[in-house]
Amino acid sequence: MTIGIDKIGFYTPNQYVDLVELALKRRIDPAKFTIGIGQDKMAVAPLSQDVVSMGANAAAKILTPEDKAAIDLVILGTESGVDNSKAGALIIHRLLKLPNTARVLEIKEACYGATAGLQYAKLHLLQNPKAKALVIGSDIARYGLETSGEVTQGAGAVALLLSAEPHILALDLPSSYYSEDIDDFWRPLDQLTAEVDGKYSTTAYIEFFEKVFKDYQAKTGLTLEDYAAITYHLPYTKMGLKALKQVLPMASDEKQTELQQHYQQETLYSRQVGNIYTGSLYLALLSLLNNDRVLKPGMRIGLYSYGSGAVAEFFSGKLQPNYTKYLDPIYYLELFEKRQKLTIADYEAQFKAQLEPIAPGQVLENQDPSAQFYFAGVVDKKRQYKEIK
Repeated sequence: MTIGIDKIGFYTPNQYVDLVELALKRRIDPAKFTIGIGQDKMAVAPLSQDVVSMGANAAAKILTPEDKAAIDLVILGTESGVDNSKAGALIIHRLLKLPNTARVLEIKEACYGATAGLQYAKLHLLQNPKAKALVIGSDIARYGLETSGEVTQGAGAVALLLSAEPHILALDLPSSYYSEDIDDFWRPLDQLTAEVDGKYSTTAYIEFFEKVFKDYQAKTGLTLEDYAAITYHLPYTKMGLKALKQVLPMASDEKQTELQQHYQQETLYSRQVGNIYTGSLYLALLSLLNNDRVLKPGMRIGLYSYGSGAVAEFFSGKLQPNYTKYLDPIYYLELFEKRQKLTIADYEAQFKAQLEPIAPGQVLENQDPSAQFYFAGVVDKKRQYKEIK
């Protein structure tokens, strides 16, 4: 029996900032953004989209009535949670009208949360092979206006439907992980913007990758030659490349070229969206699968997940027969093309509005015509969500 990813859905708000324009406004050489870190555009969430509504929007695209009936586990991985107690996954569960006979929870560990959910779901499905599990990574990355991290902000959600006998990627059972208490990135409880030690975080990301990749080799006997591609958590697209270059000398010249070419395909969506924290690895996977015409069924894909603070994990899976039939690259091409570009002034105004506490009784209107669900405001300190019929 195999367990793995049966379907993948993605949602990002319909507005963005052009990073060349942002660079010029900040009096920075645009090449530092477009080449130095490898980003072109940055998704910006309106007030009417939060991690709950974005997660519901990502999942709604891929779920059939039959899928919904079989789901008995729903997990939201996020570091942008909307409540200190209640799991946002419970609201997503209600919005999607999923069975009440389901286990529903939220996981927090920086950008690693969705991977923790995926591994939990994999073990759950091994015990319950007739069921399906929904794992969502949804986040809004915020560092603040005119900060060093501003260019690595973003917003979006990825939804993974996991099942036995999956249609897209069958996950291998072994996995390697490494954890250590470090302060490379954090967000105190009284802040809506994150703190980051950028150089330290990059160093830790690479060192943790080397540790888990080496351990995975020891556990499985697999070498770099066994992978068609390796997908990475991408807070910005040059980050994963730095890690990949550490292990490239282990492979033949031909394999090195192949891995780097596939890597470019996995960065295409992230360049347009920015950092979505828990969903970033799976956005890279979706980008690879939708854009890479060289990949074939049976090829092995490696996945590297990293969450600051810090936890890292490396695992892998094999592409399934006819996996391309369960993808929709044209939909995402149109999704990106239909987005609206914000002026820098409008972006700054929206960012400042997001940092203000939402007053009780405030009502929000939907600001994204591509969305099925939206955050409608707060009544009696309770968050309200609506579906667009």
